[in-house]
Amino acid sequence: MLDIGDMNAAKGAISSGKRALITGASSGMGIEFAELLAAQKVNLVLAARRQEPMEKLAAVLRRKYGVDIHVEPIDLAAPGAAANLKNRLDEQALQIDMLVNNAGYGLHGEFLETPLERTMDMIQLNITAVTELSYLFGRDMAARGSGEILLIASLLSFQPVPTYAAYAATKSYVLSFGEALHDELRPRGVVVTTLCPGHTETGFDATAGAYISPMLRRLTMKPRPVAEAGLRALSKGKASVIAGFMNNVVAFSNRFTPRSMQRASMKKVMAP
Repeated sequence: MLDIGDMNAAKGAISSGKRALITGASSGMGIEFAELLAAQKVNLVLAARRQEPMEKLAAVLRRKYGVDIHVEPIDLAAPGAAANLKNRLDEQALQIDMLVNNAGYGLHGEFLETPLERTMDMIQLNITAVTELSYLFGRDMAARGSGEILLIASLLSFQPVPTYAAYAATKSYVLSFGEALHDELRPRGVVVTTLCPGHTETGFDATAGAYISPMLRRLTMKPRPVAEAGLRALSKGKASVIAGFMNNVVAFSNRFTPRSMQRASMKKVMAP
């Protein structure tokens, strides 16, 4: 996962020597974002619940790229965690020039069969923490007149999804929120881009308890090109981007189908 690969696809996302905060940095696309940005000589703050995998990642990236990396173990689903993280970084005079709001997870299954506390924990992380982090770090960026924020939504943002009812709704929020912020903050020198991945080979399925249908398996992407697509769109100042040609086709097709058909189609794809 930590091979250098083709870094050219994500060049220009941020100037060398600046610092990016990556949430959800202990696994999945968080690792890919860290690798891509470190290769551009961007200093990093890695934030996630699990400290050990972040320390291992930081050691590899320091050795390969000579960048400064700060590790912050924190559970961003805990109330007040976003403000706590901001305070910790302020105390260490760590200015954040790019925020990669990557932390989040999904839950697969019938809404009434899923423990409510798990759903509320997911909403706290996917919506509340994302909103708080965007406000706290976005406010500093706007005051400086420069900065970049990358939000992670989902292909499921574009329609209601039975068996992913709450998760898809949280990602619809992220997409709408991010595109609105793109227009609000652009005049203040801050670029906001929302990345919408489709099904990607990360730890998402295990956490969500997901069923992977044959059709969904055919649409699955590796995490590296998804992360590259997000950073490339951010560098170009785009409001949002869908990673992958087939995922773009799926999202585009929603323009021509009634929502009842969208729900029926997604149920066949997502449910066992």
